[in-house]
Amino acid sequence: MASPMSAAKFLDALKDEGLTVVQVGDWRTHNRDSKGPWGPVHGVMIHHTVTRGTDATVALCRDGYEGLPGPLCHGVVAKDGTVHLVGYGRANHAGSGDDDVLRAVIAEKALPPDNETNTDGNTHFYGFECENLGDGKDPWPDAQLDAIEKAAAAVCRHHGWGAASVIGHLEWQPGKVDPRGFTMKSMRSRIEERLK
Repeated sequence: MASPMSAAKFLDALKDEGLTVVQVGDWRTHNRDSKGPWGPVHGVMIHHTVTRGTDATVALCRDGYEGLPGPLCHGVVAKDGTVHLVGYGRANHAGSGDDDVLRAVIAEKALPPDNETNTDGNTHFYGFECENLGDGKDPWPDAQLDAIEKAAAAVCRHHGWGAASVIGHLEWQPGKVDPRGFTMKSMRSRIEERLK
């Protein structure tokens, strides 16, 4: 059981992992905390945005849209590998997912199939949205994949978690396909190597 790190520690952890970080507006206090708790935290969730263009992607993830207010994550990983911080605290990124998956993440065990939506993931996961159309054709530049690896590793390193604490949205909520274009198994392998 882990309390979320402070916004200042989050920023430091990302920078210490070698990331280029852009702080967007009032990101430290921009959250959905009025809608429920953030924490205890147990892992990191990776998403794709289904957008093109960094500026528009960052604005969408910060502000949200009708029916889903922002922030939609904590950090946006751009194509060039820059991480844009858009919120901190509870964010509208994970939605409801499978409690069996959460138990596996906490135990750092192999994930079971996600087949129900009975648990609030926004309480328990840090979220990174990654700029990509999510069509399986839009490329994932090396700089972006490196940044996803570093961002997830930074959070895991702070909390003493292993790579098994990093999941994709598709592993949490039935019907989700993100991230599409690389496998979470390959990303967890990269994160595991980095944490060594």
